[in-house]
Amino acid sequence: MDYRQMGNSDLEVSAIGFGCWEMGGGYGDFDSQEVIAAIHRALDLGVTLFDTARRYGDGASEELLSKGLGARRQDVIVVTKGGVATREGQIESKPKGDPQSPTFPPRDSRYKELMADCEDSLKSLGTDYVDLFLIHWPDTDTPFEEAMRGLSDLVASGKARYVGVSNFEAAQLRECAGPGPVVTNQVGYNLFDRRWELEMFPTAKELGVGIMAYGPLGHGLLTGAFTSGTTFAEDDWRSQRPVFGQDLFSAENFARNLAVVSQLQGVADRLSTTLPRLALAWVLSNDQVAVALSGTRRPAEIEENVDALNLPLTAKTQSELAQIMTGAIGLAATMPYSQTPVPYPA
Repeated sequence: MDYRQMGNSDLEVSAIGFGCWEMGGGYGDFDSQEVIAAIHRALDLGVTLFDTARRYGDGASEELLSKGLGARRQDVIVVTKGGVATREGQIESKPKGDPQSPTFPPRDSRYKELMADCEDSLKSLGTDYVDLFLIHWPDTDTPFEEAMRGLSDLVASGKARYVGVSNFEAAQLRECAGPGPVVTNQVGYNLFDRRWELEMFPTAKELGVGIMAYGPLGHGLLTGAFTSGTTFAEDDWRSQRPVFGQDLFSAENFARNLAVVSQLQGVADRLSTTLPRLALAWVLSNDQVAVALSGTRRPAEIEENVDALNLPLTAKTQSELAQIMTGAIGLAATMPYSQTPVPYPA
């Protein structure tokens, strides 16, 4: 296992992280016992960072993670996220949802709600502290100064060792980095989604903020497991459109994106590796990425993810991958809040 520093902080994390979104539901059926076996295998392989959120199954993901870690909880970095309305009464008081996905519940980073979110997560996780607590999405109705005060107080109270944000654009990150002890920004980053490179990555580097990359396998597209006959159940978030400001899985775009994936598979075959390893290696080739978070439900999946660390990518290969990706369709045209145009891929 490789270990990296989280920005300018003294927090060291495994380069491969265990993503717990899938085990909260929303990605189809799964076997809880197999997930627990995957957690145990991850621990044996040296994975030290496990990422979950209150939003993932309203605490179900946190509870299953707690069962899987057991007595080894003290040996790892548990990351969870709050700032999304999940409690009764919150949705009525915070009616605005996600501009990228109308079905996503409202964001709520008011001070008292962040405190309550952390308390709820601590109960679900069966612990008295989390290693890293993040604001899941920007709440543009609440002053960032108030939200940062909440994060600072979580650290001061010992309920969180470190704090950060998720899905924040460059200007939002800059606004938060001053009044709060932000050590990371967690964003979606993969071959289908490079929009954060434009402004946010340089800003994070300037501010000493580490990057946590979620969705490195393109939310399943880069696993190579999908075919033209693949469909998504109604309770699978990929059946919505758009998702994260992208329309990758719609019927009219899916086939073309699968053709792109087929070309990527050809590169993987030539390198005697698998497509998931190639996709993860590409994400980790960016030295600003402290950890790549891949959703994991089976022991074999975490083994494959960790093996991506053994795949160096040459500049020639990276250029080839970028050229292939120009054939993708349904990519985000702008950033979600500033509406800054995204020039790559065309």
